[in-house]
Amino acid sequence: MSNVAVLADAAGSNLLAARQMMAFTLGTHILLASFGVALPVVVLVAHLRGLRRGDAEALTLARRWSKVMAVMFAVGAVTGSVLSFELGLLWPDLMGRYGEVFGIPFVFEAMFFFTEAIFIAIYLYGWKRMRPWPHFWTIVPIAIAGLGGTFSIVAANAWMNHPAGFTLQPDGTLTDINPVAAIFNEGIWTEVPHTYLAAFIVAGFTTASIYAVGMLRGRRDRYHRLGFLIPFTIAALAMPLQFLVGDTAARSMAERQPTKFAAQELVWETGPDQPEVLGGIMDPETGEIRGGIAIPGGASLLTGFSTDTVIDGLSSVPPEDRPPPNVVHLAFDVMVGIGSALLGLSAWFGFVWWRRRDLPKTRWFLRAAAVSGVAAAAAMEAGWIVTEVGRQPWVVYGQLRTADAVTTAGGIWWWFGAIVVLYVAVFAVGIAVIRSMARRWRNDRHLEDEEGPYALRSSTSVGA
Repeated sequence: MSNVAVLADAAGSNLLAARQMMAFTLGTHILLASFGVALPVVVLVAHLRGLRRGDAEALTLARRWSKVMAVMFAVGAVTGSVLSFELGLLWPDLMGRYGEVFGIPFVFEAMFFFTEAIFIAIYLYGWKRMRPWPHFWTIVPIAIAGLGGTFSIVAANAWMNHPAGFTLQPDGTLTDINPVAAIFNEGIWTEVPHTYLAAFIVAGFTTASIYAVGMLRGRRDRYHRLGFLIPFTIAALAMPLQFLVGDTAARSMAERQPTKFAAQELVWETGPDQPEVLGGIMDPETGEIRGGIAIPGGASLLTGFSTDTVIDGLSSVPPEDRPPPNVVHLAFDVMVGIGSALLGLSAWFGFVWWRRRDLPKTRWFLRAAAVSGVAAAAAMEAGWIVTEVGRQPWVVYGQLRTADAVTTAGGIWWWFGAIVVLYVAVFAVGIAVIRSMARRWRNDRHLEDEEGPYALRSSTSVGA
């Protein structure tokens, strides 16, 4: 049965509703999770610079960014809570059968979540009440908790792509359960660093893009330059590392998830000398590719460093075991295309900074930086599509089909609509609060906390 027929059959069932709800909530939450991972580190860097160099602007940035961090954490708490309920309610067979294998990471994630919440409150409270260096150290547990919580969730997702830590008996029961082996499955060694780097790229470029817009509007003071440089530098340093990790992850996928890799590269027949196809779409019935640019031998060369490298094709598995190739392939192209553009932007910045210790003078650089945050978010969403859609039709790769794990309860479309309304409301409130703070910061032309323990004595004019 073709992918179109499968979707048509699913449209009247719970499968399509559940998949669309998970796609919406995961796709939304992953952006907030990126800031949960990276923004505490950005704040830490600004705070450390402020203390070590007596830099009033850096301390002001750290304080203001910490307030944004708290708002985004609150919004993320709502979206993350919805996801935790969805996992059990929409996919009861997944949790009922495999929960004892891969459920422990969710416990760890909850512990990291509460640790992060506690120390965010302490950190915000401490700006006017704690001595500077003891106060600085309260941001460190926030950064560690953000990294730890993300590791926990990505480990669970990596397990769904690379199931381990159990033995499946012929009657469907599980024996020899080893949660440690499940957590440290083969997938975490590429998925965890890939996710971490993506988070720093998204949060870094997005934060920097706000100050790039301000600089394009004429606000070229040191405050805006520093507000741009700290997050942009972090994102720019992550970009080349991301390409190295991504290349390793792609070759690992070719070995361990060959069907997903074949969809990503639009490979139909198994064999060597497979071309790298840029763009284009494939007929899922015949394997014919229309449009696009084919680089002869490119896919084989990139996979095994030789055009003789054999790549398994989609035709080697039954149609019902294939992911939708065009969705996966085009999402991969978007991710790599945007990533390449951001790598070029990072190299531009790095070269000019190395030569002049200054930003590129042309406004085209700032224009590109101003859209880099949106571009990075789009690349992350595309990468998530490759990961999740590429695993289909499996919820646990090779073990449990998505259609077999979905709930039989009704009313999912209604719940989906309610969640969309909830998310719109929560995001509207969060954006309104951040915009209100930004307006107040623009109107406040003096550095904050002049009378507090930091005793900032500066007449420098600032704005946000």
